[in-house]
Amino acid sequence: MTTIIGVTTIKNGVYDITDKVRSAVQDSGISEGIVVICSTHTTAAVTLNEACDPDVTRDMLLGLDCVFTDRPDYRHYEGNSPSHLKTSVLQPGVTVIVDSGRLVLGRWQGIFLAEFDGPRKREVAVKVMQG
Repeated sequence: MTTIIGVTTIKNGVYDITDKVRSAVQDSGISEGIVVICSTHTTAAVTLNEACDPDVTRDMLLGLDCVFTDRPDYRHYEGNSPSHLKTSVLQPGVTVIVDSGRLVLGRWQGIFLAEFDGPRKREVAVKVMQG
């Protein structure tokens, strides 16, 4: 079963979806396996990072903005080439181990949707698999 998580973004940034993924894992009834979390968009990524200090994700976004600046020679007509590049680097999805019905995350880790072209209504697909 695949669960679709809706995320309404109000601006570019990172949105903690850990609890929504946790709920999808619990609802699946699978106690051992993996969960794949994947953005269905080309300008929004899913990433694991620190969930305790918001400065970490702020710094991550700042760094990505420094590396992927807008350039006059980009040809993509929508003008959001840096958003596509950031998503390609972070990737649209992550896989997390499920053990005893719980996500196996490090002490500080959380699961985030990284929005690079907001505001938008986004969908994240969550697939829990027995293993």
